[in-house]
Amino acid sequence: MTLTAEEAARFAGLLEDNSDALVATWTERVAATLRGRLSHAELQRQHSELRKAFQQALSGGAQAIGDEPAAELRAQLSDLSASRARQGFSVTETAVSVFAFKAAVLTIVDQGGGSEAALRDYVALSAFVDEAALFTSDSYVRVREELIADQAEQLLELSTPVVKLWEGVVAVPLVGTLDSARAQVVMERLLQTLVDTGSPYAIIDITGVPAVDTQVAQHVLKTVVAARLMGADCIISGIRPQIAQTIVALGIEFGDIATKASLADALRYVLGKTGQAKRLGR
Repeated sequence: MTLTAEEAARFAGLLEDNSDALVATWTERVAATLRGRLSHAELQRQHSELRKAFQQALSGGAQAIGDEPAAELRAQLSDLSASRARQGFSVTETAVSVFAFKAAVLTIVDQGGGSEAALRDYVALSAFVDEAALFTSDSYVRVREELIADQAEQLLELSTPVVKLWEGVVAVPLVGTLDSARAQVVMERLLQTLVDTGSPYAIIDITGVPAVDTQVAQHVLKTVVAARLMGADCIISGIRPQIAQTIVALGIEFGDIATKASLADALRYVLGKTGQAKRLGR
């Protein structure tokens, strides 16, 4: 049921005339569902602002949440969703904060005698509030998805560090599964580090990779080729006996790429090629 202009105007007046009682009742109902996770003062502030936004939307003639007069209300609901998502509240807890507005309004309607006309108006308002709650839920989901994507990207970056081992030598210690998305991050960070440091050697250490299959090998080889295009030689370290057997069984060819059993062996190999091992007494 859609609000008529007359119903919207009547409820705008009701929200204005009973603002304090409405906010108090609304706050008490929501506080009970959140179990002290937000202070009473914070909830009261949020509900006071939302009540004003509902009133402005209705007094402006909004009959649906998507109407132009409800723009400020939509903005406030979006802010509420974003805030609750970042604070770790569930989508249900967030939506209930809006749905509880109906119960608070019904309390005011009942106190006014609950005439048949008033109850019909309330049913129409309920549909408007339901739209607002659904809008809030959709906003929450969008924000939550963005947060999860950002966190995944941050974890991906943290799990693919590029470290400088020696002058002219950088290393990428890989830990965990190497999929396409992570391989792209490894390649980008390695190439950028090669540019920043001017290093002619890069060690890709796969000691922490639990298993090497054809796909993982392809990702590593693509990274090696990209580094070579930047003028850097790559050495692959961390070739354990089990991984060596798997590589042979799968028929994976590393061509002329140097491979070593450990990161220490790879660093020793690079220092030997640069002549620094002799100066270090090795």
